[in-house]
Amino acid sequence: MLARRQELNTQLQQIFDSFLLAVSLYAAHSLRYLSTDWFNLERTVDPLSNYHWVIIVVMAFGPILLDLQGFYQSPLTKTKWKSFIQITQSMVYLSIVVSACVIFLRLPLSNRAVPLLFIAIATSVLLVKERILIAVIRRRALRGELRERVLLAGVPQDMAALEDSFTPEQKLLMVIADRIDIENQPLSDLVEAMHRHTVTRVIFAAGHSQLNRVEQAIGACEVEGVPAWLVANFIQTSIAKPDFDAFAGRPMLVFRSTPDVSWALLIKGAIDRVGALVLLTVFAIPMLVVAIIIRVTSKGPPIFKQQRAGKHGKAFTMYKFRSMSDDAEMRRAELLPFNQMRGPVFKVDHDPRITPFGHWLRRTSIDEMPQLINVLLGDMSLVGPRPLPLYEVEKFENTAQRRRLSVRPGLTCLWQIRGRNEVRDFTDWVKLDLEYIDKWSLGLDFKILVRTVPAVVFGLGAK
Repeated sequence: MLARRQELNTQLQQIFDSFLLAVSLYAAHSLRYLSTDWFNLERTVDPLSNYHWVIIVVMAFGPILLDLQGFYQSPLTKTKWKSFIQITQSMVYLSIVVSACVIFLRLPLSNRAVPLLFIAIATSVLLVKERILIAVIRRRALRGELRERVLLAGVPQDMAALEDSFTPEQKLLMVIADRIDIENQPLSDLVEAMHRHTVTRVIFAAGHSQLNRVEQAIGACEVEGVPAWLVANFIQTSIAKPDFDAFAGRPMLVFRSTPDVSWALLIKGAIDRVGALVLLTVFAIPMLVVAIIIRVTSKGPPIFKQQRAGKHGKAFTMYKFRSMSDDAEMRRAELLPFNQMRGPVFKVDHDPRITPFGHWLRRTSIDEMPQLINVLLGDMSLVGPRPLPLYEVEKFENTAQRRRLSVRPGLTCLWQIRGRNEVRDFTDWVKLDLEYIDKWSLGLDFKILVRTVPAVVFGLGAK
């Protein structure tokens, strides 16, 4: 099935699922309301009008969260259990969104039974819908109604390797009508095969040495009006993922080693800004008290400012509560021989520059809280590699270390929650940051944020 057709089908499913979620919420409210008569319960159910905002939230965020969990990917090869897990995780995140609206926006929702019934009903409805859809697709595919006739062209070994990579789902929805060896067969054989088999597309699998022949063959497909697909594996990468885009009216093969622009990144940005604003509001008075204590107990301003490297190395001013003496930067040179870290990063255990109150600030990570301002300004994220001073970035020993600068820095990351005082080699620190970049997802961000709480409360890995 064509990628665009799959994308369209996914979008149609998302629209349909948003209505199913709305119907499930209405059914949950009706069931809870009717149960008051069935079981002689007290009528404490909110009127349906109080749930209108919930309907909007579940219709807007439900399909997005399902998509982020991979619910719409490869439905024919998924097990029922995997679908159940994906739906359940989406419902948990959706509950967090609704709860946040109730807590921070003061929206009405007093009865807890309706949301619980909604989760049970929505999970069941979505599972049944998916199973019905899979059964229909399988039945139509076996009858040949959905099977696409495809022509393979290229070098025999490359075509064989491509066929071996087809998934069971792709094999179910595709028929290889013929195979054309463009290295040994004339171009007329390709044209004749397109006529004879009435194929919907031609897939070319050939190395870079055959690009001249492939260009001529694609020209023949262009004349026939048959889409030509080229397997672009002649450029091998270990990390970067290939994608296609257009620039200045020209097609571009793009290799990305960082997350691309997506709904997930947009949601991450929104969570960063909203989360920073909420936390700054909640902790405004405690932060003011901390600032006063710093000012009273040691000489110098309560806020420490330093130029740090942001995304792609762009400099920005990072804010922290001052936990060291006012002349800490000037005294750094005399402590360089005692550096505990291997690499460009500077860290000293029992640093004599840290003030008595600063020890407590660092142990609880409260010294990092002014960085919420950086998050609000868009210089940082709640989760991401920790920003380093510019003078440390200039000492990076290899280009791989600079890849940690390819995303926006954050307040917390894997290094932060895995006991940052246990990591003594900057190479190991970078490995954790690159692991985060390569495996990034909203779910990973959520796990890191959740694990950061006990790390901060118990001061794990902080000195």
